[in-house]
Order: sequence, then C-alpha cells, then structure tokens
Amino acid sequence: MALRRTRPVGYGRPGPEPGHPAGRGRRRAEPAAGWSPDRARRPLWSDRARDWSDGPEWRHRPPDPGGPRRGTPPGPRGTRRLGAPEPEGWYPDRLPRPRWSEDPRPPERFPGRPRPGRAGGWPRGRRRRPGRVVLGLAGVLVLALAGFAGYLDTTLNRMPVLADYEGRPAEGAGTNWLMVGSDSRQGLTDDQKQELSTGDADGGRTDTMMLLHIPGAGGGRATLVSLPRDSLVNIPGRSRNKLNAAYAFGGPQLLTRTVEQATGLRIDHYAEVGFAGFAGVVDAVGGVNVCVDQRLRDPAAGLNLNPGCQNLDGAQALGFVRTRKPFARQDLDRIDNQRKFVSALVGKATSASVLANPMRLFPLATSGARALTVSNGDHLPNLAAAGLALAGSDTATTTVPIGGTPTLSGLGSVVVWDRTRASQLFQSFRADVAVPDQILSR
Repeated sequence: MALRRTRPVGYGRPGPEPGHPAGRGRRRAEPAAGWSPDRARRPLWSDRARDWSDGPEWRHRPPDPGGPRRGTPPGPRGTRRLGAPEPEGWYPDRLPRPRWSEDPRPPERFPGRPRPGRAGGWPRGRRRRPGRVVLGLAGVLVLALAGFAGYLDTTLNRMPVLADYEGRPAEGAGTNWLMVGSDSRQGLTDDQKQELSTGDADGGRTDTMMLLHIPGAGGGRATLVSLPRDSLVNIPGRSRNKLNAAYAFGGPQLLTRTVEQATGLRIDHYAEVGFAGFAGVVDAVGGVNVCVDQRLRDPAAGLNLNPGCQNLDGAQALGFVRTRKPFARQDLDRIDNQRKFVSALVGKATSASVLANPMRLFPLATSGARALTVSNGDHLPNLAAAGLALAGSDTATTTVPIGGTPTLSGLGSVVVWDRTRASQLFQSFRADVAVPDQILSR
C-alpha cells in the first residue's frame, strides 16, 4: 500500500494542506477524532506505545515485547505489527493532524463554535498587540527628537560673556535675558551683502538691545524692555558714552557689565544674532506679517514698503528693523518696530503652521541654532523658556522710561533715562513683582 505523505509542519501551530488556497495562518475548522481541545499542546510520541482514544485523555499501554518502536503509529489495539501498512495520511514521527477547512473564513464566523483563545476552544495562536507597537514607535520618536535636540545644542555659538567682577549686582528673583542684535557681517559673501544692503563696515556694533525679564512662580507676567542704543550711561573703565559704544569698546562682555551697572540687575542669560542669522530665521518660518501705517522707503537699508499689512521676507525684515530715517522720532520709533517684529517673529515660530510642518520646523531649528551666540552656560532649554515667554499673549513690551534727548558736545544726540521711573521698573524686576501700569510706555 502506497504511503501518502502530508506536508510536515512541525509540532507548532498547524499549517494548511499542500495547495490549500487559504495559505499559512488560517485556523482549522473541524478537529479530527481524538483531538483534545483542552490541551494547549499535543503529547509527543514517546518510546512507550500509546493508544489513540476518542476521549480527551491518553491511555497508556505496556510496550510491545519486541521493544519500543519510534515513528510507528498506534494500531487499533495500541501497537502496530511489524510490516503492517501504515494508515492513510500518516507521516513518520508525526501524529495524525486534523484536516483544515476549505472555507478561508475565520472560525468565529461559524455560529455555535467556540471562539479561539477561550476555554474549550481552539488553541490560542499568536496575537498582535497594537499597543506595544505604538509604544515602540513613540520610544523611537522620543529618542530621535532627543538626539536632534542634543545636536542643536552643540551647534550654538558660545562665548564667555557673563563673568563675575567686584561689585556685580546680586542675584534676584526671576530670570533676566540680555538680547542683542549686532550689525556683524561675518560670514556674508559680497552677493549677500548686496542683497541684504548691509554695506561693508568693519567691526561690530549693536543697534538693538532688549532686556527680557521672566518672572518666577507668582511673579506676574514677562516684560520685554528696549534699551535705546543712544542711552547715556557710564561704561566701566571708560567715560560716559552711548550704550552701543560699550559693545564697540569691549564686545559682549563689556556691554553686559555696562547694562548690569546701569540697571542694578544681574544678567542671567545672553543671546546675540547678526544680520545673516536674522534674515535666515525669517526665511525659515516663511516670512512674518507686519502692518505699517506709512510708506517706508530707505535705500540705505534696502527698504521700500507701502502702507498696509504685508508678509516680509528675510531681506525686507532686516531693513524694517534697521531703518529709522522715515520716522519722526528716529531711533525711538525704530525700537518700537523692533519689539513688535520680534514678538511677531516668535509668535510665527511657535505657531502650529511651523511646529506641525517638518519642512518649516527643521530649517528653523538648524538656522536659528547656527545664528545665535549665547553665553557658555546657556543651553537649548533656556532658549525654549525665553521663546515661550516672548510668545505669551500677556507679555508686556515697553521702552525704558526716557527723561529727555539732549545734544552733548562730542557725543551728539543722546537719550537720558527718567531715573525715578526707570528705578521703579528695575526694582520691580529685582523683587519679581508686576510692573505698575503707569511705568509701561504705550
């Protein structure tokens, strides 16, 4: 009698018959006689001859006198005689397996049959766990973002700006940032200088200086204060001069020390951006929308804007924050526009249209990190906290109280602070309390 072989599928989950259209992975519909549904696995054929029973249990019989025979199927009385033909569908060293249904539908669609995995049903197969897949993907995403943040932190330009010195103001409540926009042309090509209308001036000067106070818990709202570049101050180691002269004399270190002596506040963090970095950040977010009340035309700054609201690209934005000639109050009107533009830029950078768009977010992060110069102790979380404070809807913006704009011999027109009101403003920062409304300029 010819032996018909079935497909060997091992002792694991049963596979389909050869040529079955359902393919691997379908559940059987009908167990063969003798299948034990309450067993999770089928006993292996051992050296002991066993009897296949219709019941759920195995009945052991003593071995044949001729000795144990491995790979021989049980006969009707427990053992098979030597030389007897093997039963239909038998494959050596395998127990008979139940046939599979020709219907590829899962067993639970058949009414009245037990569902897989339940007591008395088919043996539980391999289950998919979508929760674990989601957690795994979330873990990979978190690791990728953490690695990207670490890379950005290493690309920040750092300088030893904040140094201790004798007579330095004590630490106060809250956090104080000195934010500076310099006219540095470092890294610009001739074509970029012409496109941005920066000129070819050497050295470094600063036309934009802002003091940002971030309150601690219960300290009120954040306040952004503009410091006019022509403010008349005492520069350590020098005579009285304009505030921006401190940057020209001693760079960020002397500028920071001068601001600390003039305000009585300790500067905790420092951030500086040049011409190229500012224009690159604006282009990375897709431009910033601003509204102007009059026509602004300044060939020296490369600016030509009509009245109304419009979206400014990097070159136009740089000209907008630099120009002062079209305004009646010159530098004072310019610093008002600078504060408004910085608030609009931070609001655009933290909007959903940028944060949810990788094509905007990643260029912004990389260009912004390369454009910024910070103190040695500053890191990405500090910059994120400052950005959130600037983007807040309740952030107050003002200019240091001004007492007059006299003209001095050798210095020209200067800005003199109103000492009484300016002291109240800075005292509010030191005590980390809300700034009185009468101090804030409109």
